[in-house]
Amino acid sequence: MALHNRVSRQELKERIRQDSTPRTTISFYCYFPVSDPTAFRNELYLQLSNFDVLGRIYVAAEGINAQVSVPTANFDAFREYLYSIEPLNGLRLNVAVDDDGKSFYVLDIKVRPKIVADGIEDASFSMERKGRYVNAEEFNRLTDDPNTIVIDMRNHYEFEVGHFEKAIEIPSDTFREQLPMAVEMMRPYQDKNIIMYCTGGIRCEKASAFMLHEGFQNVFHLEGGIINYTNLVKEKGLPNKFHGKNFVFDQRLGERITDEIIAQCHQCGEPADTHVNCVNDACHLLFIQCEKCKAEYEGCCSKECQEIIHLPEAEQKKIRAGVDKGRNVFHKSKERSVKREK
Repeated sequence: MALHNRVSRQELKERIRQDSTPRTTISFYCYFPVSDPTAFRNELYLQLSNFDVLGRIYVAAEGINAQVSVPTANFDAFREYLYSIEPLNGLRLNVAVDDDGKSFYVLDIKVRPKIVADGIEDASFSMERKGRYVNAEEFNRLTDDPNTIVIDMRNHYEFEVGHFEKAIEIPSDTFREQLPMAVEMMRPYQDKNIIMYCTGGIRCEKASAFMLHEGFQNVFHLEGGIINYTNLVKEKGLPNKFHGKNFVFDQRLGERITDEIIAQCHQCGEPADTHVNCVNDACHLLFIQCEKCKAEYEGCCSKECQEIIHLPEAEQKKIRAGVDKGRNVFHKSKERSVKREK
């Protein structure tokens, strides 16, 4: 069996759009020693292909990080296989809160230096000592205490559309930028309880270990992140302290947690929290766009990009040639190029 996908991504996207098979979106991670990441990766690819799993999985010497979609009928068999891998036995699987079954269209499993790019170069750092887990009920109780500080360990564009009450934003584009920033921002509050959270738990777990490594003592992290918290407050009828939408890194680009819209369209400033990518492939900027601006700009971030999408395809290819979009995400330094022309 092939160990990589051989069908074009465009064709695979269309297949998923047309497929009515019920699918469940799941995320999971585990920090554990992997002696041969490449061999582990290849075995995963073979086995998960048998269950028609789609998604994005990173494997490294420090563990596994996965966001996947599996046919609902195959969920039990998929879970049984994961639990047959000793370090993953009993692993928590975060089931998506707001799922249309179209989150992924291809299976990508990649070997990486780390399952979360953290920028940590200190060889003495270890994930063996990390902050204490708190569940949804404990999180609510601790955050009622004025001696507790809540830290959001996600990127600025994730925070923008939804976050917990009283949460402090670490204003950055990447997790590797956030870690040292969080340490410096929290130095004056080392005697406080510090609770860290993220989408599914993987970033805040590493962040809690890094804070302890830097000398902090009362460090906690939200077990299973926002996804697990939301499922538990629904299941147990607890007060929900998260407001807005939870950004996710798949085709959905977000899952609705509450009806509140706490962000604004990056073009007109009206309430909106739908992330889109500019349809000009030479740009592909990730930004928030309301339905009115979507129609006016035809899904583009600017008039310039709108003009480009109407050029002949050959000319568009020339414009795209050699363009490295990198992490092309809206932030305040890009605001002038995105705001609606007056």
